[in-house]
Amino acid sequence: MGRIRVAIAGVGNCASALVQGVEYYRGRNAAAEAGLMHEEIGGWKPSDVEVVAAFDIDRRKVGRPLEEAVFAAPNCTRRFQPSLSASGVRVRMGPVLDGVADHMERYDESEAFRIADEAPVDVGAVLRESGAEILVCYLPVGSERAVRHYAEACLDAGVALVNCVPVFLASDPEWAARFRAAGLPLVGDDVKSQVGATIVHRTLSRLLADRGVAIDRTYQLNTGGNTDFLNMLERSRLQSKKKSKTESVQSQLDERLEAREIHIGPSDYVPWQDDNKVAFIRLEGRGFGGAPLEIELRMSVQDSPNSAGVVIDALRCTKLGLERRLAGPLEAPSAYFMKSPPRQMRDDTARREVERFIRDGSAAAGAGDGARPHDGDGSDNGDGNRDGNRVCEGRGRDRGGPHDKQARITL
Repeated sequence: MGRIRVAIAGVGNCASALVQGVEYYRGRNAAAEAGLMHEEIGGWKPSDVEVVAAFDIDRRKVGRPLEEAVFAAPNCTRRFQPSLSASGVRVRMGPVLDGVADHMERYDESEAFRIADEAPVDVGAVLRESGAEILVCYLPVGSERAVRHYAEACLDAGVALVNCVPVFLASDPEWAARFRAAGLPLVGDDVKSQVGATIVHRTLSRLLADRGVAIDRTYQLNTGGNTDFLNMLERSRLQSKKKSKTESVQSQLDERLEAREIHIGPSDYVPWQDDNKVAFIRLEGRGFGGAPLEIELRMSVQDSPNSAGVVIDALRCTKLGLERRLAGPLEAPSAYFMKSPPRQMRDDTARREVERFIRDGSAAAGAGDGARPHDGDGSDNGDGNRDGNRVCEGRGRDRGGPHDKQARITL
């Protein structure tokens, strides 16, 4: 099998965990190692991912080799693979646009971004020169213009996109149509962690509904100490994030909760937590005879490796889409890996559809014939079947074949 040639936009904690993970599973018996949902997808192992280009705006990363930049401040994720092979990739200066919140200047440089004094490169040109097949977007929450700039560069260069942030592309009909017309797969939007607050909240909500409990109200409060949480102190940048997380949970309910009865979103920045995210989830409902039922849960995870465990699969499914000449949003991978896909599914349904997609690329599991608006009404609570694979005839290039903190949940 050939390599999966990947470009990264945003060399932050999530990128660091992904790059470390590719090296970590290289030479190991992946089947015997914890942390992978799939040892192989389409014949590709995690170690088949090759980063060929990277973009950032921080002066401590721009111009440095990727294997050094992923450990540069303000990154604070755990180093589970401190020794990285030489990549031959130097981080290029990306466009800033709206990618850096103003309040970052008020925080120490060990915690916050510091913009490099360099002109941004032509992203599309770098993508073409590097031979990248897929761009994974890790820009900060609220970077609406910057994310769309990278999406435009993908369309220009004939590069597929995995959109890990809550800027709605795969779930926006116009962007979905543009990627479909260009003959390029798209997986998005806003990555679910492997076992994160959203997937646990969705699962508990669905469990209560399936067991006949009426959910009256719920909340999810999250704290963390990485740049993601620091960035989100600026509440004006949170609109899309809160919408993405809230609709992801609402989509699992038989009846939507009123806005007053559901609160989901980042709550505060706690510097000493570093990349440790702590979530507090509460659900209140009524069971048999109207008897009250309450669930409270505290969950502690390492945020960025939790994300990378999903992205490593999203990249390989996108590569499958390229090989099969699929175009537009890949519905099943988007539903299973992302909070805000074109069409929401129950997680067990999405998992079955992803397995079908990996196995045979069946129409119901592939690229849909049209993304739905991001309004929370695109749920699929049935078997997930829907026709719509499109053969790619667009502009995509021809493709040849120290102290370990553990994740804890307390009920």
